[in-house]
Amino acid sequence: MLSLLHIENIAVIERSDISFDQGFNILTGETGAGKSIVIDAISAILGERAYRDMIRTGANKASVRAVFTDVPQLAWFEDNGVEYDPETVIQREIYLDGKNVCRVNGALVSVSILRKLGIQLINIHGQHDSASLLDEANHLGFLDAFGNNEALRADYSEKYNAVAALRREIERMTMDESEKLRRMETLRYQIEEISKAELEAGEDDVLEERRKLLQNAEKLSDGINAAVECLYGGDESDGAATLLAQAERELARLSRYTDAFAQLHDKVADLMYQVQDVAEEARDSRDDLSYSADELEQIEARLDVIHRLRRKYGVTCADILEYLEKAKAELDEIEFADDHLERLKDKLKKAEKTAWDAAFALRENRKETAVSLSERILTELAQLDMPRVQFSCEFEEKELSADGADSVVFYMSANAGEALKSMSKVASGGELARIMLAMKNVLAEQDQVNTLIFDEVDTGVSGRAAQKVAEKLRSVAAHKQVLCVTHLPQLAALANTHLLIAKSERDGRTYTTVTPLDIEGRKRELARIIGGTNITETTLKSAEEMLQA
Repeated sequence: MLSLLHIENIAVIERSDISFDQGFNILTGETGAGKSIVIDAISAILGERAYRDMIRTGANKASVRAVFTDVPQLAWFEDNGVEYDPETVIQREIYLDGKNVCRVNGALVSVSILRKLGIQLINIHGQHDSASLLDEANHLGFLDAFGNNEALRADYSEKYNAVAALRREIERMTMDESEKLRRMETLRYQIEEISKAELEAGEDDVLEERRKLLQNAEKLSDGINAAVECLYGGDESDGAATLLAQAERELARLSRYTDAFAQLHDKVADLMYQVQDVAEEARDSRDDLSYSADELEQIEARLDVIHRLRRKYGVTCADILEYLEKAKAELDEIEFADDHLERLKDKLKKAEKTAWDAAFALRENRKETAVSLSERILTELAQLDMPRVQFSCEFEEKELSADGADSVVFYMSANAGEALKSMSKVASGGELARIMLAMKNVLAEQDQVNTLIFDEVDTGVSGRAAQKVAEKLRSVAAHKQVLCVTHLPQLAALANTHLLIAKSERDGRTYTTVTPLDIEGRKRELARIIGGTNITETTLKSAEEMLQA
């Protein structure tokens, strides 16, 4: 559960520490006091989108830190290399430049990775959920979430993906006759042009290296000749090899008279042998250096052919040859397309039959699930003061698609004697709030998330219906932690923990505080909700009676 929330520099909240308890936690306050800011802060540590506009004016960054207790050992921790701790700490910092820094138990994680953990810790249900309930495109998702049919959906998805892949392949290969002839003509021209060049992989590199040598052959020849003369000597001077040989002989003679010159002799002898080897290699290189203007012209002509092919088919000779093989394969494919298409169509028929079998199995499961879902929702709605409501899941068959072969629409009748109609056409705001609460409560039974947040989902509900909603949330709080933002006294009166969010001004700045209320504080806040700013003995007495009840 969420036990502690620390907020710094988010909107009008400069700094606040909020403690939550197990059970039913209520947040109340005047409109605009900052209740939504608390929910935004919780959303931030769950990995939802955070904006620079959230940062308090004058601050460089905003930060939120949350402490969760009794966290189960989720696979997320091992999958992301984060140390598991049943008391998990999540921290997020939001900077003016848009940078976000997220940590879980001290380990840095990305926002997207944090979001995967967040959805396993808290479910936030807001007013927008009622809008999602009206969107018929979401109804199948609600049904599947209740049905716990992951294995059937995974089996169907695998088979449908095989069908989709075959359809794409058939579509790719299907072309009209004139387009086919144009493509074949183009491929044949390209194959002939490349084949005629008789390229070899790596040939361009070898030729460019040889061209570079030939273009600088005169400089190379002059340099080698000069080097050979330095080593062997010329008409006017002795070379290094000759001088070292003379030095070696002199030191050999001296070493016969004293051992002091023996070591020096050995060093000079080594140098002499090395220089002689270099001199031989230099002379051999000079002898091997042969070139002609004809060879350079031939290389230039060959490289010109390669460069023309490069512009069309690839950066290197290897790339061009790879393109050649692909062109040959495509040409063969087109020439024998009719045979290949027939084989693909046969495969598609078998794949579609297999996919339809999986779709039928999924449909049967969904219809069974729809009965259970309807029964559970009707039970919940009866407890929410809607005993005469009718609810059903209406199926319509469709072609194979990514989510199956079914369209599902929720139908209802809110009043006795009224025909079932699409939910979007018959539900009022207050009815939608209760239907959404019923749906969420039913779906919450299927997941392991221990904390539920309801952000003003009681909008449009009042009187006896509000009391029923309050009792339902209180019953949910018996086995899950519930946080609820509300303006209804019926909900606030049933809280285990009541937090007051209040706004004030100091030195021209706005500040929001979050204060846990004792019994007297709760009584005054309930009186404010009942009677507005004019708190009287009568409203205080009513508040006291609600708390006692």
